[in-house]
Amino acid sequence: MAEQFLTLMADLDDRSQELMSGWYRELQDAGFRGTQTPGLPYHISLATISLEDEKAAAEETHRLAEAFSPIPVHISHIGLFAGGKVLFGAPDMNPAGLVRLHDAVTIRKEEDFTWTPHVTILIDEPETVHDALRILTGSFRPFMAQVTGLHLCAFWPTREIAYVRLR
Repeated sequence: MAEQFLTLMADLDDRSQELMSGWYRELQDAGFRGTQTPGLPYHISLATISLEDEKAAAEETHRLAEAFSPIPVHISHIGLFAGGKVLFGAPDMNPAGLVRLHDAVTIRKEEDFTWTPHVTILIDEPETVHDALRILTGSFRPFMAQVTGLHLCAFWPTREIAYVRLR
């Protein structure tokens, strides 16, 4: 399949990566695998961007990383998207931090008008995700994460274009 779009992602810090990887290991130990994109760090997607805008998106990624320091993010709850196929951790909305970063993204697809910040944990059929939710609710505890870098990738297949740490 040919690449279809770019995504600008806010990557979480190493401690958060370890914690969330532990959640996923717990799900794997219980037999869950999911269809989420393998090999990507846990992140919050900020925007989808047209493939034609790759050069400008890479420049924007660097500009944003220079303009922002690491951003604290409180992953306070878990949830499901409508349809029940996506299990995620979600942050509290922080207008001075994550929302400000999202709003600073000037290059995005026009249909990217809604934004639900989240960190995907598992994508699968609704019955499977609901079973996984029962397991995750036993070990989930809210925690403070930090956005420490920006990641620009093309999808499908996944191609990394840029990774820049926040200043």
